[in-house]
Amino acid sequence: MATEQRKREEEADLCGARCIHLDRVARAREESVGPDLLERLARTFGVLADPTRLALVMALTGGEMCVCDLAAFLGVSPSAVSHQLARLRDLALVRRRRDGQMLYYSLDDDHVADLLTTGLAHMKE
Repeated sequence: MATEQRKREEEADLCGARCIHLDRVARAREESVGPDLLERLARTFGVLADPTRLALVMALTGGEMCVCDLAAFLGVSPSAVSHQLARLRDLALVRRRRDGQMLYYSLDDDHVADLLTTGLAHMKE
């Protein structure tokens, strides 16, 4: 039964006639990004798909926080937060700043906050 429903849904997404609009295909090719950038973007969205990492990034939209602050916010261990921050840092989503023995994290740039703002606006529509 579920297979039949899925098949109907897939068929509903198809055009009724086969026609390729070459101008639209050409425009899409001209505006497309290379495979390396596409892979990096996919990894970025993949990292942000994890609720814990997303919560960390969203907490940092309010300003820099240390690992202990973030651990208290999430209710997890500082070690768990540090592990997640390393993944975010690898993709240049967050950066760190040392002040003596304290290590503070912040968003890498305004684009990260913009990405979250746009995503939230879309969800609230």
